[in-house]
Amino acid sequence: MKMPSPVSFIDFVRKNLNSDVRSLMLQAQRYPDVDMRKAVVQISAWQMAQKKLPLWAATEGIIFPEHLSMEQCSSQQTAAYKGEILVRWMQQSDWCLSSEPLNITDLTGGFGVDATCLALAAGKSQKTHLTFVERNEELCLLAQNNLPLLGVEHSDVICADSEEILNKLTTHQHLIYIDPARRDEHGGKTVAISDCTPDVIQFNDLLLDKADVVMLKLSPMLDIVEAERQLKGIREIHIVSVNGECKEILFVLQKTPKTSDGFDQNEAKMVCVNLLANLPAQTFVFSHSIERSATCRYTSELKHYLYEPNASVMKAMAFKSVAQLFHVEKLHPSSQLYTSDTLIPDFPGRIFEITASSHFNKKELKNLLKDIQKANLTVRNFPLSVAELRKRLKLNEGGSDYLFATTLADDSHVLILCKKTLS
Repeated sequence: MKMPSPVSFIDFVRKNLNSDVRSLMLQAQRYPDVDMRKAVVQISAWQMAQKKLPLWAATEGIIFPEHLSMEQCSSQQTAAYKGEILVRWMQQSDWCLSSEPLNITDLTGGFGVDATCLALAAGKSQKTHLTFVERNEELCLLAQNNLPLLGVEHSDVICADSEEILNKLTTHQHLIYIDPARRDEHGGKTVAISDCTPDVIQFNDLLLDKADVVMLKLSPMLDIVEAERQLKGIREIHIVSVNGECKEILFVLQKTPKTSDGFDQNEAKMVCVNLLANLPAQTFVFSHSIERSATCRYTSELKHYLYEPNASVMKAMAFKSVAQLFHVEKLHPSSQLYTSDTLIPDFPGRIFEITASSHFNKKELKNLLKDIQKANLTVRNFPLSVAELRKRLKLNEGGSDYLFATTLADDSHVLILCKKTLS
């Protein structure tokens, strides 16, 4: 990939960062000295980066990749969370006692968002060296340009296959990070570990031999239970959501456990995190044994507040342990909704104040919905879909009212009218 360096090109991009890229393409003939396609790639990527990668957008001289790489790369928010995981492992290990640099290898570098955030997080307290491996030559050229600009002072960029470099690694690695490609040869999305490239299952033992800690990023659609059967050395599983949407699952592997954090060293610690804009993250930690032994009260009586677990808790299936820890009652074994009379502001999910409810007879429904023309409708353990129920109730989408259609512990169907709390 030839770096877009002519002054006219750079000036054009700077002047048009906020322009409509479709309009620019239509005006290409007006700028014969500018490679308009390359300019539009940079402008549209910068516009995407303003929200997804603010550090990249704010750094002068950054060169962005094609749209697909921008679309597939981690957000700065999720990448920074990986940095937090690394820092915690640094604090509970003896890595900092060595005078040698902390060695981080990213075997699947991509655009370099995760590698950058890992290196910057570790570099705040210890000299760090990053080995950046990527088989795409264009992305390697971008990394060579971007890493120093972003503050990664010590790095090697290697254009090669991850499996080749893994076999050749001789330097002790404190962390190996790997984000296998989740697309098949036809460009279709894959989920299972064995369908990703590289297949980490095949290299599980080698990865654990080469590094103190291995961090593996996988699809949010992954079957976690099946992955636990396939992978060796799992110490932590982080289910990461952003604003209520599950984005990725991180497996932290270690050959020999050194700390347990109060958890059984023979089972994984499950960390459910929901990263929020301008608010502290919602974090819930448990284990499978905690979930199995947890007790949960079921109720057919709606209290003052309704709780809906966030996507990470739902993905982890922490349904009994979350009820036990936060002292809330579950509406039904299959409903995944909870209630309490006392507000639990730290509950990991959305919290609503119940204003009214009704069973599904015409008189009650008419009274409940008499002043409501639109509402945000959610279905949990209910025989109708959202579309079917919305049509039956003749309600438009939106507004400040929330309706939950669900089943109570006595198996009765109910419609719950709520307002979202400010907490």
